Amino acid sequence: MPDFDFTALRRFPDVEADNLFAYDASDHLILDEAADDLHAAAPGEVVVIGDRYGALTLGALALHDAADIRTHQDSYTGELALQNNAAATGVTGFRSLDLGEELLTGSRVVLMQMPKSLSELDEVAETIARFADPSVTVFAGGRLKHMSIAMNEVLGRHFGDVRASLGRQKSRVIRARDPRPSAESAWPQRAYLDELGLWVVAHGAAFAGPKLDLGTRELLRHLDEMNPDARTAVDLGCGTGLLATALARTRPELAVLATDTSAAAVASTRATAEANEVAITVRRDDGLSQQPDACADLVLLNPPFHTGSTVHAGVALRLFEEAARVLKPGGELWTVYNSHLTYRPALYRIVGGTRQVSRTPKFTVTVSTAR
Repeated sequence: MPDFDFTALRRFPDVEADNLFAYDASDHLILDEAADDLHAAAPGEVVVIGDRYGALTLGALALHDAADIRTHQDSYTGELALQNNAAATGVTGFRSLDLGEELLTGSRVVLMQMPKSLSELDEVAETIARFADPSVTVFAGGRLKHMSIAMNEVLGRHFGDVRASLGRQKSRVIRARDPRPSAESAWPQRAYLDELGLWVVAHGAAFAGPKLDLGTRELLRHLDEMNPDARTAVDLGCGTGLLATALARTRPELAVLATDTSAAAVASTRATAEANEVAITVRRDDGLSQQPDACADLVLLNPPFHTGSTVHAGVALRLFEEAARVLKPGGELWTVYNSHLTYRPALYRIVGGTRQVSRTPKFTVTVSTAR
């Protein structure tokens, strides 16, 4: 069998640290469970979904004779990491696509890292069942501590044959066969939020779904207080786009940019803005890498406190740095975060003078003024 060095894979441009890894035992198990199917597949018949940094895609290409793999990663940061790792290892033969018909038509083997949320799994499984070849086999794996019986139940809505493998190195793979396409798609979901007077539209992987999360609610209380002279604003990590949409509706003089690494979040934000007849610009990006320095007067941020399934402050710190870079001198970063997190010193160091605007046992809202 050809050799492939998984230890050479990196997470970059995602956060890197000694306790964060670009692959794990579940990647190996998925590839091993799918080995016979991968070798039998013709070029173009293999699809990889949810590959975190490239281990599944590059492993299938290098070790199992797969060719012309189609991939979908919700995270743009992960997509960039896959490209970087492919260049570093010299392994080629894949293309990245949106979740949908072009990704899955004619596919007979689907390798998948289990997503964190059941909603994301439901939309992915529904899409596979609708567009893949009727003979498709899905190999969906993950670490045991992050898997549940409910995942089998979700897959069972869309496949007639769902079976779990034996566990190995604290990982497991679920095989799903016999796709049962839904007559109508359940995604995206749409709801009207009476307290905001806004529609929200959410794809499965979008944070908080078709609801108003508590952190966003706290930031929304302060829209009228935010930099009164601002003409350009950024909703960094926009989720379903409620902050960007509410800001654009409340302050129509603002040019609002909403950005997120998640393809589902970007699609949700576009749909939310359209549902509310609000004009904003929406971009999928790794942080704000596509934006020039000193281009914004106002940035709103409800940062994640984890990377993947690991609690880690590095993601928030990286977003603070991005906000500081794009803010004009005197511009404001409004941040909401869990009150037990000690972000204020970091905000002062990275962005500038920072004051607490409000605090509850659950959430703290601060405003930082860029130097």
